[in-house]
Amino acid sequence: MSMTMRVKAESTGTRRPMRVLGINAIFHDPAAALIVDGQVVAAAEEERFSRRKHGKRPVPFSAWELPELSAAWCLEEAGLRPGDLDAVAYSFDPGMTREASSLGLDDPWDHLRADYARRAPQFLAGALPGLDPEQVRFVPHHVAHAASAGLSVPEDSAVLVLDGRGEVASHLAGVYRDGQLTTVASQELPHSLGLLYEDLTRHLGFLHSSDEYKVMALASYGRPRYLDLFREWVHANDDGGFTVERIDWSALTKARPADGEMTDAHADLASSVQVRLEEVLLDLARWTYEASGGAKTLTMAGGTALNCVANARIAAEGPFARVWVQPAAGDSGTALGAALTVARTGGPVAPFTGADLGRGWSDEELEAELTRAALPYTRPASIAAEAAGVLARNGIVAWYQGRSEYGPRALGHRSLLAHPGDADTQTRMNNVKGREQFRPIAPMVRAERFADIFEGVFPSPYMLFVHRVRPEWKDRIPAVTHVDGTARVQTVDTGTEPLVAEMLAEFERRTGLPVVVNTSLNTAGRPMVDTPREAMELFGSAPVDLLALGPFAVHRATAFGDGR
Repeated sequence: MSMTMRVKAESTGTRRPMRVLGINAIFHDPAAALIVDGQVVAAAEEERFSRRKHGKRPVPFSAWELPELSAAWCLEEAGLRPGDLDAVAYSFDPGMTREASSLGLDDPWDHLRADYARRAPQFLAGALPGLDPEQVRFVPHHVAHAASAGLSVPEDSAVLVLDGRGEVASHLAGVYRDGQLTTVASQELPHSLGLLYEDLTRHLGFLHSSDEYKVMALASYGRPRYLDLFREWVHANDDGGFTVERIDWSALTKARPADGEMTDAHADLASSVQVRLEEVLLDLARWTYEASGGAKTLTMAGGTALNCVANARIAAEGPFARVWVQPAAGDSGTALGAALTVARTGGPVAPFTGADLGRGWSDEELEAELTRAALPYTRPASIAAEAAGVLARNGIVAWYQGRSEYGPRALGHRSLLAHPGDADTQTRMNNVKGREQFRPIAPMVRAERFADIFEGVFPSPYMLFVHRVRPEWKDRIPAVTHVDGTARVQTVDTGTEPLVAEMLAEFERRTGLPVVVNTSLNTAGRPMVDTPREAMELFGSAPVDLLALGPFAVHRATAFGDGR
């Protein structure tokens, strides 16, 4: 029986609050999320616990791997045991699957995904002793994506989901009214905008289902000289879906080995696909708007919704008054969406209020970790002012505060911070992180200062849109101004992020610049740091000038004697 049938059957009874654990495991970015009485209590990716980037590789043979560590932590955070759960929501429905060959996919092992998913109740019961396998419910993959966005905002909305693939489709367009989803369009495989971008990522020598954001950054360096061809091969249809023809990538430009030279032709190819993706997404957004009866809000999820350049075009040129993108838009977010879908059958669920849903440590626990590591530290009157002082002197700060973020963006909880006014900062930061030099770095700014420096979507608390840097500011903040004159901005609200806002205000008081560089607290190929020990390890191995660990400050010059 499909998930929609199960929910309908159960929703006819007496509604009551539920304790629901959401699980994403089938493709990549395994994660767990917990909802208690309609409130999101915890959500985290498995990579933050296992320290394997993206948790696992997206191959059929890994489909059995569960987010055991993040699931156990979610329960621990709420003081629950597996037997206390009312349901476990699994973001894939094996009953919907078909043979890969019938979907036009060339993957002889794809059936393993459905086989492992059918056994997920037993696997989960083994991983979480005390769990009744009968409590596991299958939620269609794109329904879970849709719920992660549509059930996270307080108003009714149109919803658009695009990714590589789900059970048999790569896209869902729908409408949420009073918490109920009505699907208005779905595109069956093999047509997939997400797989198109994955294929390009692979052709350019990057890791697919991982490095697509690198292709988006590279696109800004090229010219869309293959655009006319892609307009023939990739286009929206009248029924709300789209067509993606098979692409002979090598006929356009030679494949780049992983360690090969990046050429202008590679950048031009990236630019062509990026522009065509934006155009088709705009067409789909306009179709969805009409099908929704003119909804004011569009919510988006799926890996393609992490393309902040396309998101900005939809917001600027599309028909919706508001565009809201789930910060955990990739597959990790389906753990939350699956849990929301099932929890909604027991009553209303609360809107999404912030991505800080992961692990956190008390000041006492942080101090104990510093003492254990024998690192000399101080507790300044204001860690925000201490960090701002280091940044004003062009130092680099490892900023570790509060609970970690759910999703791929560092949003002021696990961040590397730097001075935006030094043109060499981008090179320095990419060297610190071991990244390609074409990769841009992003700014954070207090909400009240946003409009003075940037143009575009506001507010933008999750770094999921690009913004135009105002001409008079480009030379003042060169480190965060991309080659195309844009920046991927995080706006900081004083009410929800008072410590980050204080740091930004102090930095502006010292430098006259209201912007600080914000990138993720990790090095290339590794997940963002999650624990205090991981933060200290990064501080010890990279040229970082200050570790701001909660209220405590560790200066490199004091700790290692090699500061500037």
